[in-house]
Amino acid sequence: MKRQKDKNSAIFFIPSHMILLLLLTLLLNPILPGFHPDPSIVAVGSDYYTVNSSFHYFPGVPIYHSTDLEHWEQIGNVLNRPSQLPLNGAMNSWLGIYAPTLRYNDGTFYMITTNVGNGGNFMVTATNPAGPWSEPIWLEQQGIDPSLYFEGGRCYMVSNPDGVITLCEIDPATGATLSPSKPLWRGTGGRYPEGPHIYKKDGWYYLLISEGGTELAHKLTIARSRKIYGPYKAFEGNPIFTHCSDAAHKNQVQGTGHADFFQKDDGSWWTVFLAYRRYGGDFHHLGRETFLAPVTWEKGWPVINGGKPVDANPGPAVSKAYSFEEAGFGPEWMHILHPVEGNYLVKDGRLILRGNGCGLESQDKSPTAVLRRQERAVCTMETELELLEDGEAGLCLYQIFCGHAGIYLRRNGGSMSATVRYRIRNLEHEAAAMTLDCEKARLRIRGYDDHYDFEIFRTDGWQKLATLDAPLLSTEVVGGFTGITTGPLCIEGSAAFEYFRYEEC
Repeated sequence: MKRQKDKNSAIFFIPSHMILLLLLTLLLNPILPGFHPDPSIVAVGSDYYTVNSSFHYFPGVPIYHSTDLEHWEQIGNVLNRPSQLPLNGAMNSWLGIYAPTLRYNDGTFYMITTNVGNGGNFMVTATNPAGPWSEPIWLEQQGIDPSLYFEGGRCYMVSNPDGVITLCEIDPATGATLSPSKPLWRGTGGRYPEGPHIYKKDGWYYLLISEGGTELAHKLTIARSRKIYGPYKAFEGNPIFTHCSDAAHKNQVQGTGHADFFQKDDGSWWTVFLAYRRYGGDFHHLGRETFLAPVTWEKGWPVINGGKPVDANPGPAVSKAYSFEEAGFGPEWMHILHPVEGNYLVKDGRLILRGNGCGLESQDKSPTAVLRRQERAVCTMETELELLEDGEAGLCLYQIFCGHAGIYLRRNGGSMSATVRYRIRNLEHEAAAMTLDCEKARLRIRGYDDHYDFEIFRTDGWQKLATLDAPLLSTEVVGGFTGITTGPLCIEGSAAFEYFRYEEC
């Protein structure tokens, strides 16, 4: 770079590698904190849209919008009708909606994904990413993590049936297969070759995949070919990105993988990918999150984040108070399986829930619960509720059917009590109990890096009833693919919730 110098100015030059280092220090990560796994992204001009897996939650596949890759707004859920999202028998996160891919072509948005246990691979379309989205277009080629690639008026689908990355041409209007499925690549030998995406640059077709499983050994590998059907040659420097390395194994951010490349409108390359943050040792309870990093190209191959590990650099704390003054719920609210509509009512500024005898441990019914993601370890969840009849309701933390906790009010005739209960795998325990003289109470759960406090408001202030170590609700202990969600729950009878407050610290 050369600049003209005058007598009152100095020549100013910043090397490109210094610009990259400065950029890396400014990036906020994760860009979508909490339970936001398996990200896919599409750039349409200066607008960016992402989607994530949702597994057994309804509605499914949250979709976000940004114009700067820093500030993101959830504009809806792609699958917001039961007809789009059958969840029969999807009692836990091993079933339901796996990794989606979002693409845009000729004025139409496409979301392709797998409904494990209920039909397999399908796609939906929309002209507005906020919806409405079409009914499912079912696809013949199976294997999880399907992706689409458009070129020359043709639409190609890639997925991993039988653990092999496989390609076919499809009709994007009907889903019909137009060519035989052809195996492309088995990866470099890591387990679970999955998450395939195809990109084209400088006359090369690049096939990006994940290997190693979505835990500590997660990694990105890549191969390329001059022809879309191959043969594909693996990069000698694979993996192109992993934190299962000497350079990154002490980093809080781990499990890096399942990426999707994209170009900004200035031509620069970037990637979103999943990773998780460890708390209290080698545990993660917030779930797999969406991270962002720049991509450069050296000798025809991509380099992610300048070849350096990605650090956590969270954005500003978020606070949200829900007063339930309007009917319905915002797009961030979810249910476990399809909700029973008659059990939910917003009336006179209160959320009224009716229990169906079903708690969070259920594997055959949808509990009467309204949940949102916990996106920061240090935060407060608070509500005030009134029991309208005999029964039980409260404020909960949910990871999976065998990993959850909560603080509950219970009314039985003239007797009122508050309890803290949790289930950790096969261990069910009542950690605290208190007799009350009222039918209404404020309840609070305070989250920290390594534990939760469960509290009730008394006349002299907040009183802690119990503490639970956060690692006990982690994926490493109770399993699952998701992360902590939190919100009001009614198990029996009916209860009115005055508000729900989520406040990060």
